[in-house]
Amino acid sequence: MPQIQSAIKRVRQEEKRTAQNGKKLSKMRTAMKKFEQAAEAGADNAPELFVQASKELDQAAGKNLIHSNKAAREKSRLAKKLNK
Repeated sequence: MPQIQSAIKRVRQEEKRTAQNGKKLSKMRTAMKKFEQAAEAGADNAPELFVQASKELDQAAGKNLIHSNKAAREKSRLAKKLNK
């Protein structure tokens, strides 16, 4: 455990950020899974779920939670499933 006040504050901040980032990543993964399940089932709401998943991927890339190339790759894969 750090002794210096600024280091103690830094630990608190990192714990908070780690929790927030985990929630954002979880939300992104959930949106992707919902879309994939809907696309495989041929659901009518698949286009809306695709838009939501794309939005979550873009937001995660914008916050540097994932690399922008990974976001583009995943969006491409999801679009391919949508157009099948």
